[in-house]
Amino acid sequence: MIFGLAAAGTGGHVFPALAVAGALVDRGIDRNDIVFFGGDRIEARVVPEAGYELVQLPLRGLERRITTRNLAIPGMVRSAAAAVRHRLEADGAVSLLAFGGYVTVPAVWGARRAGVPAMLHEQNAVPGLANRLMSRFAQTVYVAFDAALDTLDGATVIGNPLRPEFDRYDRNTLRPDARKRYGLEDGSFVVGILGGSQGAAVLNRAADSLVGGSKATLLHLTGRANIEDVQARAAASDRWVVVAFEPAMENFYAACDLIVSRAGALTMSEVAATSTPAVVVPFAAGTGGHQAANAAALASAGGVVVIPEDRIGELTGVVTGLVEDPDRLESMRTALQPLARHDAAGVLADAMIEAGRLQ
Repeated sequence: MIFGLAAAGTGGHVFPALAVAGALVDRGIDRNDIVFFGGDRIEARVVPEAGYELVQLPLRGLERRITTRNLAIPGMVRSAAAAVRHRLEADGAVSLLAFGGYVTVPAVWGARRAGVPAMLHEQNAVPGLANRLMSRFAQTVYVAFDAALDTLDGATVIGNPLRPEFDRYDRNTLRPDARKRYGLEDGSFVVGILGGSQGAAVLNRAADSLVGGSKATLLHLTGRANIEDVQARAAASDRWVVVAFEPAMENFYAACDLIVSRAGALTMSEVAATSTPAVVVPFAAGTGGHQAANAAALASAGGVVVIPEDRIGELTGVVTGLVEDPDRLESMRTALQPLARHDAAGVLADAMIEAGRLQ
């Protein structure tokens, strides 16, 4: 039995797919029986590194402006769908799971033509265009946030697939080794800065003010493209630890007392899973305001503080206030606990296997 996973473009799509692949392996599926469909972005590196085959499709996303470049997309989608269909038929695939983004349309289309059951997972509270378009052709649709049901009626809410380390997360157990991993003192208050897999320029710029505005130590995940610039600025401070990328994010959360982040879907799910208080600055240019929507449930419960990007000047004052308010931080941790959703990866892996049995 061959299982197909379609994920491309950003870590927000690709890492959940990798979590499901890992759950399939845990259930006895051979790695060689799992095939990814994607493009040439982050998936081209992390999928092979994880030991899975990646079929690269000649695709790119729709540009959300009037441009002649979009005229080529229908032909590219048809070619990509044909490639997916051919591969699924040749391998005798039993199910395909797509995670949104531009690869979803040809992947689901190709699966449908191959007679292979297709499923969708939507990571964000506001579903993306591809999942909205293809949901009517999918056998089952899963979502991470209750708010997504407003758009994808009839979907099943399961949360976001995270690495299994988040399902068994224990801050007290992980914290000593996590602090050593980054060279942090055991007794220091640590504020983590997290901008997603690519980093966030607005948060990287705000770090100078944060390190000067409180006595906290910064643990700063910059994104690989920004590491040299931030390292040069951090050299003048002994309270500013800079890391380009962290593949085992449970260590980052265990080392931190408070984080400052964007409001990406995976980040919000990880914040809930680890009960880590957060100050979030949703990406203002995000499609449909999806990051603000991702943060809404956590903010309503009192687990995160939201600062709009056009009020970024308030960030240092808010963070400093929280650093000096242990009771507020404890109440935020408590508020996050019931919001955690565990084992979404296992739910999706079981659904893929069951779809194969029913064929």
